[in-house]
Amino acid sequence: MEIGVIGAGAASAAATHVLSETTDAEITVFEKSGGLCGRAATRRRDGRYYDYGANYVKDDDERVVELLTETLDDEGLVAIDDPIYVFDESGDVSEGRDTDRKWSYDDGLTQIAKRLFDPTGATIHRRTKVETIHRDGERWRLTDTDGETYGPFDLLLCNAPAPQTETLLEHAEWDADIRDTLADAVGDVEYRTIWTAVLGYEFELDVPYYGLVNTDKNHKIGWISREECKGGHVPEGESLLIVQASPDWSVEHYDDPPEDNVTELARMTADIVGDQRLGDPVWTDHQGWRYALPENAVASGPLDSAADAGLYCLGDWVAGEARLHAALRNGLDTGERVAHRIAAER
Repeated sequence: MEIGVIGAGAASAAATHVLSETTDAEITVFEKSGGLCGRAATRRRDGRYYDYGANYVKDDDERVVELLTETLDDEGLVAIDDPIYVFDESGDVSEGRDTDRKWSYDDGLTQIAKRLFDPTGATIHRRTKVETIHRDGERWRLTDTDGETYGPFDLLLCNAPAPQTETLLEHAEWDADIRDTLADAVGDVEYRTIWTAVLGYEFELDVPYYGLVNTDKNHKIGWISREECKGGHVPEGESLLIVQASPDWSVEHYDDPPEDNVTELARMTADIVGDQRLGDPVWTDHQGWRYALPENAVASGPLDSAADAGLYCLGDWVAGEARLHAALRNGLDTGERVAHRIAAER
């Protein structure tokens, strides 16, 4: 059994892990970037680690908790003990009601995908962007942007964000009514755009919280968090802030000069936290996430029909919840569904 996987996000990593444990399928993964785990991404700078997309995975799903704390090697798994506070449209900060357990790893969230993929024996082609899906009889082929062709595959898993999946379906060489029906359904999934600034300082903030979230959704900043609250991420005596702009601000300024965006977000961060030193970071980084957070889930009917044809979509936009634990759980469930199919067809 040959299985092709488009995207090396958290969901496809979880599905690959399940399939490698329960079947003898040969799995090939295609990832357009150089990293793993999608928006659960980590960068390294001079010994510092920072999660600049998804910030943590929380304990909202018992099976995901078991996966992280029992199934996978938990060496380097770090808990975030400090609470999350809230702020309003005026930037006034108050205590929140955060009671979730939250985790990252001492070298970042991308470890989740690495630890899921590593024991599987799956072939992973990084910096390989799939351009066209081909349906040949009962099997699938893929062509990348360099014209290289891969396959055939008996089954195909697609973990790309919904807008990119929609484009793949619209241009797929697949003569079936379900292709257009599925493309339309996937196209109905809306996304929030998020522009992120990373701000580094040579002093440590003296505040009682790990993160700040704007609950009324009316501030230009949606989220601020402190990477120094994650063990192993930041040298002692330093602060490293992840600042995520609101969706409206992100869309409006997405193509502005990054240095201007970072300067403005640092200024607003200083006002919210109440420390004007934060307006002058020692070093910065940034990332725009065009398709950051799905607002809704795709309709299940077209997904089921496509799965009958051997094409499975997976990810947080399939789960209908823009959370890392939801993507992981959807990947585990999809892996089991595919494994049951393989067993039934033998």
